[in-house]
Amino acid sequence: MMEGKNRWVYHAVAFLVVAIWGSTFVFTKLLLLSGLSAAQIFTLRFIIAYVLLLTFSLTQKPFRLFAASLKDELLMVALGISGGSLYFLTENSAMIYTTTTNTSLIVCLCPLFAALLISMFYESERLQSIQIAGTLMAAIGVVVVVLNGHFVLHLSPLGDTLAFAACLCWAVYSLLMIPAGQHYDTVFITRKVFFYGLLSMIPYYLLRPGFPSMDLVFRPDILANLLFLGCVASMLCFVAWNWVIKKLGALTVTNYVYFNPVTTVLFAWLVLSEKITIYFILGTVLILTGMYLAEKKKHG
Repeated sequence: MMEGKNRWVYHAVAFLVVAIWGSTFVFTKLLLLSGLSAAQIFTLRFIIAYVLLLTFSLTQKPFRLFAASLKDELLMVALGISGGSLYFLTENSAMIYTTTTNTSLIVCLCPLFAALLISMFYESERLQSIQIAGTLMAAIGVVVVVLNGHFVLHLSPLGDTLAFAACLCWAVYSLLMIPAGQHYDTVFITRKVFFYGLLSMIPYYLLRPGFPSMDLVFRPDILANLLFLGCVASMLCFVAWNWVIKKLGALTVTNYVYFNPVTTVLFAWLVLSEKITIYFILGTVLILTGMYLAEKKKHG
C-alpha cells in the first residue's frame, strides 16, 4: 500500500518537473530578447545550478569528488554532454534553422526514441503491445497539440536534423541514467551533469568567443530570469528528474516529456492569454490516455 502511495508522489514530481520545463520558454525568450545568446543562457543557468549543488555537496559527509572508476567517470562525462551541452545546443540551434513548431514536435517525441534505444540494451525494459499502443497514442496527442489544427509543416533539412539530434541526445541521456542511477546518488549524478555540461561547452566558446557583460547579467530583470532557470528549472528539476528515473524507471519517466507541450500551452494561456482550442483538449486527452496505457501493463 505504501509503495502504491509513493508511486503517485513520484508521478506527481515528474509531472511538476515537466510543467516547469514547459514554462521556461517564456523566460528564455525574454533573455534572448535582452541580448543573450542561447549558449550564454545555457552556460549561466548551469553555472548557477552547479555552484549551488557543489555548495550543498560540500556540506555532506563523505564528500565524493570523482566516481569510483575511470569508466564511471566517463559515464558522467557522457551524461553531461548528452543531457547538457549537446542537447541544449542542438535544440536551440534547431530553432534558428526551422520553425518552433517543428522543433517542439520533434523534440517532444523523444520518448519514442528512448523506448527504442533502451529496449535495444535492456530486454526487461522492452515494451509490450499495450505499452506500445499507449506511447503511440500519446505521440499522436503531441502532434495534435503542437500543430493545433494547422497541418502544415515547413521542412528544413538542417533545422529538423538538429531537432532530431536533440531528441536522440535526450534518449541517450535516459539510457545512460539507468546504470548511473544503480551505483550513485541523485545529487552526485546531477552535479556531474552540470560540471561536464559546462566543461564540454569550452570548444564552442573557442569557435564563437564572447560573453555578456556583468552589468547586463546583473540587471534585475535578467538576473531574476537566470536565477529561476538556474535554481529551479536546472538544479531542482534535474535533481528531481534523475530521482524519479531511479524510482519509476527511465521509460516511464521519459513518457512525461509528451506532456511538455500541454503545460506550455497552459502557461501561455495563463500568462499570455492565448486561447485554448478543441485541438488542445483532444490532444491532451490522447496524451493522458496514452500515458495511462503505457504505465498500465507494468503496474495494472
